[in-house]
Amino acid sequence: MSDKVLVVEDEPTLLETLTYNLERQNYQVETASDGQRAVELARQIHPDLIVLDLMLPKLDGFEVCRILRQEMNTPILILTARDDEIDRVIGLELGADDYMSKPFSMREFLARVKAQLRRVRLIREEMDSTDILPREIIKFGNLTLDLTR
Repeated sequence: MSDKVLVVEDEPTLLETLTYNLERQNYQVETASDGQRAVELARQIHPDLIVLDLMLPKLDGFEVCRILRQEMNTPILILTARDDEIDRVIGLELGADDYMSKPFSMREFLARVKAQLRRVRLIREEMDSTDILPREIIKFGNLTLDLTR
């Protein structure tokens, strides 16, 4: 089964280029061209990675990142023309896992996508392997610690 990537970009030519290159790498690609649709689609399809532009109609990328980070731990790679240090810091502090500025190298972009998805796979494999071990759980009131994980 191929990894599912949600690409959120409002510029049609770039969206098409990203989709084409990701599909050539055998990723399953879903797209959204505004922030509101991105949130809805992420909730529906539970992607393995989200590639997110910041300057979007309806909801900007910062708000999309903030909302999605509260709801899921899917890696978010911000891909935007905004290259000021403050924008990078805000994006990363809101929960993005990586940040690339436009213009960008397609080869580097694909390498970063691959790296994020590799981390997701490793985490899933680790979680799956701990599922077969006896669980050591400590509970104290509302606090639960899973020592196995």
